[in-house]
Amino acid sequence: MAKLILLDYWTSIYGMRVRIALAEKGLSYEHRQEDLRNKSQLLLDSNPVHKQIPVLIHNGNPICESSIIVQYIDEVWKDKAPLFPSDSYAKARVRFWADFIDKKLYQIGMNLYTKKGEEHEASRKEFMDCLKLLQGELGDKPYFGGDNFGYLDISLIPFYSWFQAYETYGNFNFDHECPKLIAWAKRCIQNKESVSNTLPDLPKILGFVQYMRKKFGIEE
Repeated sequence: MAKLILLDYWTSIYGMRVRIALAEKGLSYEHRQEDLRNKSQLLLDSNPVHKQIPVLIHNGNPICESSIIVQYIDEVWKDKAPLFPSDSYAKARVRFWADFIDKKLYQIGMNLYTKKGEEHEASRKEFMDCLKLLQGELGDKPYFGGDNFGYLDISLIPFYSWFQAYETYGNFNFDHECPKLIAWAKRCIQNKESVSNTLPDLPKILGFVQYMRKKFGIEE
């Protein structure tokens, strides 16, 4: 029987991806919360390059970076709940958009609650542009994979837990500006226990952001 350990932190969008993928596959694992100010020796040894969570340790072998971990999970446990389409073009398209999310959304989203002035305004516009591009890729499909919840859904849905924080500090109204994307997020939560059991409540994430803003002197 495989031994799985996940090194993680509860607010981590990237850790949430791995937890959702593990749940989709029905895998049991030991979930270890890291103190990111005092990282464990196991984390430092398992990810000596970046020293970051999440790390999945499978029978003693560490796998780093959430997108790589989720692909690894899908390849090793391929007999249940496949996360990628079988068609090569559809698979490439999914990977393109997941890469777009990784390169764009996280940093721009962080700018919404850490930056001010022109930089904040530029990030606000770019963030909404990104969401509208993703909404266009979703179209009228129930999930990004069509009828099947998959890799691209897993890549994006953890960001929803931060949406209240993004709305608060970006002055957005996502229900009005991205209604199909919000409907998709709510569908994921309603239909997929892997999602509803993983995502923290939005007010908890907002409270975490408020705490961090005060800690770093951004908010009085």
